[in-house]
Amino acid sequence: MTTRVACLGDSITRAQFSADYLDLLGRRHPPGDVQLARFAANGDFAHNLLQRLDAVVTNPPDVITVLIGTNDARASLAGYPVEQAMKRKQLPERPSAGWFQQCLGAAVARLRTETDATIGLLSLPVLGQQLDGAAAQASQAYSRLIAEVAATHEVAYLPLHERQIEELRQANPPPIAYREVTPAAVVGVLVQHALLGRSLDTIARRRGLVLTTDHIHQNSRGATLVAEVIDAGLLTRSA
Repeated sequence: MTTRVACLGDSITRAQFSADYLDLLGRRHPPGDVQLARFAANGDFAHNLLQRLDAVVTNPPDVITVLIGTNDARASLAGYPVEQAMKRKQLPERPSAGWFQQCLGAAVARLRTETDATIGLLSLPVLGQQLDGAAAQASQAYSRLIAEVAATHEVAYLPLHERQIEELRQANPPPIAYREVTPAAVVGVLVQHALLGRSLDTIARRRGLVLTTDHIHQNSRGATLVAEVIDAGLLTRSA
């Protein structure tokens, strides 16, 4: 029997700038075993995800994964263009940890009420690769908030952040400082990837990055960890 999986998230799930973890997840199963649907928008905050749940609950899947909060965490960092993001994503208030947790909790509550799906909340991919840096610490702090929401609403917590921390510690990467992604940097990755034919892994390697192409979006190594955590936490036991 086919397991229908809805993957909710932001640009990491949409996979225009990241390696596609949905594709990697599907390859871990025989053909027809899982049917994956993508519900994701670039730049989304938890508030935006909350606003677009109708498409998910209209045709409820068997399993729902939620990977959201990277942009909320980024907004807590010095140098992030908060005002521009608020205008672009039509946010009714300034992003904060408390508002993130409130929006995520409301989204989970609706998914639990209006579907019978097994729900899993992923902790965040590590921002940057300096584990003692402000960006990595922000992704860790927001991951703790996700764990609290999962516990409150009695849904699965999928420890992606913890798994990526372990991977980075084993890799012992060079201490490259986190840099906030600009529109020009995103276009640069697209040009290298789409026009010059460079793989996302090649781009990451040239920049000395282990799991990402730009400190945020995942290369195949980072995306593989996303797929592994989802598979181990939800699909293996659902099979």
